[in-house]
Amino acid sequence: MSSTESPDTATAAALPVPPAGPGAPDAADEAVDWVALATPPRLTLAVRTPAARPGAPADAAGRDREPALYVHGLGGSSRNWSALMPLLADRLDGEAIDLPGFGESPPPEDGNYSVSAQARAVVRYLDAAERGPVHLIGNSMGGAAATRVAAMRPDLIRTLTLISPALPELRPQRTAVPTALLAVPGVARLFGRLTRDWTPEQRTREVLALCYGDPARITSEGFESAVEEYARRLELPYFWEAMERSARGVVGAYTLGGQQGLWRQAERVLVPTLLVYGGRDRLVSIRMARRAAAAFRGSRLLTLPEAGHVAMMEYPEAVARAVRELVDSTAAARSDVSSGAGGS
Repeated sequence: MSSTESPDTATAAALPVPPAGPGAPDAADEAVDWVALATPPRLTLAVRTPAARPGAPADAAGRDREPALYVHGLGGSSRNWSALMPLLADRLDGEAIDLPGFGESPPPEDGNYSVSAQARAVVRYLDAAERGPVHLIGNSMGGAAATRVAAMRPDLIRTLTLISPALPELRPQRTAVPTALLAVPGVARLFGRLTRDWTPEQRTREVLALCYGDPARITSEGFESAVEEYARRLELPYFWEAMERSARGVVGAYTLGGQQGLWRQAERVLVPTLLVYGGRDRLVSIRMARRAAAAFRGSRLLTLPEAGHVAMMEYPEAVARAVRELVDSTAAARSDVSSGAGGS
């Protein structure tokens, strides 16, 4: 147990991923559009793009920017990527979506918050936007959904980056148990009633303490941003339903066997993959890093000893370097194959 770990903090947190937090200095200038997917079940997804888009369509090396899609975790939003996206904007034409019922996206029409439904939402968006294949980047629950997408629709994916992906653990950390309890019917709303007198500042402080390896790294501006977003989300009539059903969806995905099991699907992923794990992650154990590296064929592994559950928010520069190396090496490999084919 780390020096910052306490059962009280874990029990107090209702969101396993902050709804917002430290991001790019100009994150307030990010553009948000809404995309309606009319084919039943109907979905409306909020799509966020970086504030600082390069003026030219290519990076300093003269390469065209390649499309990327960022997918947040349980309780999070597209704002979780505001620190990382600008660091890669010269190389990647990135977009971050709010999954149904989170961020600024309304709930799904059919009320389905399963990991499979989230994966389908990602696929439907990519098909509708015709942006694929993309560099797909997911955190926590979004990492589980991204794993399904990469296994089901490899044609849509160039590379896969998973940051603390929510893959099944036989012995979850004790600090992750309260999050799993959100899946029990009625527990989320009970939690809401028991904590109705808590201030948004108190709620946010507990969430950040659970998710960050070192909460002291959070700036005052980042904290206020997270408080503001948390307060807004608490006013939504579907907030607790989205949390409960999504937590139930993650637990349900953990129990699936056969070809639908997340570990089995991880073994089916053939695209170049980067795995990022934090040594102080209190929701996804660092112990899972080796198993994940073995499951995803030929994957790269980045471990950040001081990071918690949201490395892209705590150490965006380190994550950006690793993603850039993955993207560049994959592009180089494609170029070698094309050159070889052309010369034969």
